[in-house]
Amino acid sequence: MEQNTQTKFITIGEILLRLSPPNYGKIIVSNMFEANYGGSEANIALALSNLGVDSTFFSIVPDNPLGKAAIRMLRSNDVHCTPVILSTEEETPSHRLGTYYLETGYGIRPSKVTYDRKHSAISEFDFSKIDLDALLDGFDWLHLSGITPALSNNCAQFILDCLKKAKEKGIIVSFDGNFRATLWTWEEARDFCTRCLPYVDVLLGIEPYHLWKEEGDPSKGDWKDDIPYQPSLEEQEAIFQRFVERYPNLKCIARHVRTAHTVSENSLKAYMWQEGKTFESKSFRFHILDRVGGGDAFASGLIYAMIHQFPLQEQIDFAVASSVLKHTIHGDGNLIDDEQLIKNLIEMNYDIKR
Repeated sequence: MEQNTQTKFITIGEILLRLSPPNYGKIIVSNMFEANYGGSEANIALALSNLGVDSTFFSIVPDNPLGKAAIRMLRSNDVHCTPVILSTEEETPSHRLGTYYLETGYGIRPSKVTYDRKHSAISEFDFSKIDLDALLDGFDWLHLSGITPALSNNCAQFILDCLKKAKEKGIIVSFDGNFRATLWTWEEARDFCTRCLPYVDVLLGIEPYHLWKEEGDPSKGDWKDDIPYQPSLEEQEAIFQRFVERYPNLKCIARHVRTAHTVSENSLKAYMWQEGKTFESKSFRFHILDRVGGGDAFASGLIYAMIHQFPLQEQIDFAVASSVLKHTIHGDGNLIDDEQLIKNLIEMNYDIKR
């Protein structure tokens, strides 16, 4: 898949207000919260922009101080937000920005997310008003995820329409299933995300999708049913191959595999299929400051490496190293703005940079 450094990237999704008790505190006893902004697609636009990629974000936010603050944060990271719609109360009656509360875990206590995003502006907006030809005009790469379609039926239809329009315009499409159990059921997610697969070029993660052993007969099982949580290279390659046989439009499939030694200490590696071969990344063991956004950092790292035509092994190593470094940064977004810093991690070079 040939790309160049002038690639124009766009992603579409919801940006949320994140509220967290400081110092690994519990919500039930907290009398203050730290405010950040995030959301999968916004995180990816921010990470790529910090690395110098021409990145644009599209969303619907309420025309109020919270909506404006969220967009101001992205703009401060050089993300283009011109297409973003600041909606009126007539357009989005609840007139609210989605919010989530994060209790950051520590040691053996896991992190916990509480969503407050029902009836957010993006879920209430009438997307029939959007001229998709104009929205996607001039872009080379579109990234979408399975979170946005889970928000409402109109969001789901809009994401499908975007996929079809991108295919029609010859835009590269990356897609991350990003299952969220609090937003929809596993079967609902699998049903919808499977409908997206014919329009995808770069697939991040292998769930939630149906990959039936016998198309039309679910009783025969899914090819992914037998894959262990920690697959070998051969086991992972077999699943990748099943995807490509079913969906020959796929040019790249990648997933990361996490081992949680404790909540605060994990290991991470990844697999990637591209150009007929499966690659296994280096494995990293590390301590965690903030895990949220780690998967988005993996996705943005891979997209960046593909845009810049890194050798294939370096692409998956760069993606994993990007994710590992994000775990050392507070907030949703990967603020690394130095490609060499990520490459130094791949080379296990931890010396102070002067």
